[in-house]
Amino acid sequence: MGDALLDARQIVKHYGSVEALRGASFQARAGEVTALIGDNGAGKSTLIKCLSGAEQPTSGRILLDGKEIHLDSPTTARRLGIETVYQDLAVAPDLDPAANLFLGREIPRRGILGKLGMLDKAEMRRRSVEEFKRLGVTLQSADVPIGSLSGGQRQSVAVARSVVWASKVVFMDEPTAALGVVQRERVLEVIRRVRDEGIAVVLISHNMPEVISVADRIEVLRLGTRVARFTAADATLENLVAAMTGALTQEEVP
Repeated sequence: MGDALLDARQIVKHYGSVEALRGASFQARAGEVTALIGDNGAGKSTLIKCLSGAEQPTSGRILLDGKEIHLDSPTTARRLGIETVYQDLAVAPDLDPAANLFLGREIPRRGILGKLGMLDKAEMRRRSVEEFKRLGVTLQSADVPIGSLSGGQRQSVAVARSVVWASKVVFMDEPTAALGVVQRERVLEVIRRVRDEGIAVVLISHNMPEVISVADRIEVLRLGTRVARFTAADATLENLVAAMTGALTQEEVP
């Protein structure tokens, strides 16, 4: 097992008198899907916010490629190659898939037209088609507003947008929530393709069978701290639930 690409050590986060994280640690490795699971209130979302720059931890250390980093904003995280797919998708429903893929990273036209704010829509569409094909994302149409696509297609575009720009780590917060069986499998296949390209994928999910099927490793949070770590090959639904509820300690993990 290789060294951790992203290594969070003893992360503490206070919101006034509320201690959301109590020395939580977490590791993600390149070319692996690491699932982060826990019951509601375990601290999963807070930890991901700290690791993606949306929140700053009260104390603790975050290392990327062995070097300590300070994520003071999501912009800083993105500059370091860390992207996040949020549960609410955060797509622009009135824009087409290409415009969503390049949202915030639009390509200007060359020359004076670019200086006047004109965008190179043809180039963005060409590159988006290439990226969707590379990731195995199939769309009903690349020319319609994304709001008219199916839930699975919209989620696939949201995942693809983060993956295209991520060079190190992609956090995926409940990426298959509210999707049907076929749509869910399509998103999971995109996740596998991303992993195979050498990116560290962090999956946050309440769907335990899904976690076991797609993850390489599983880390369990409970009451703001990590309480267990599994390899997917050794994980069972019963052990995961037991770790989440406190019935199984790290010393008892197979």
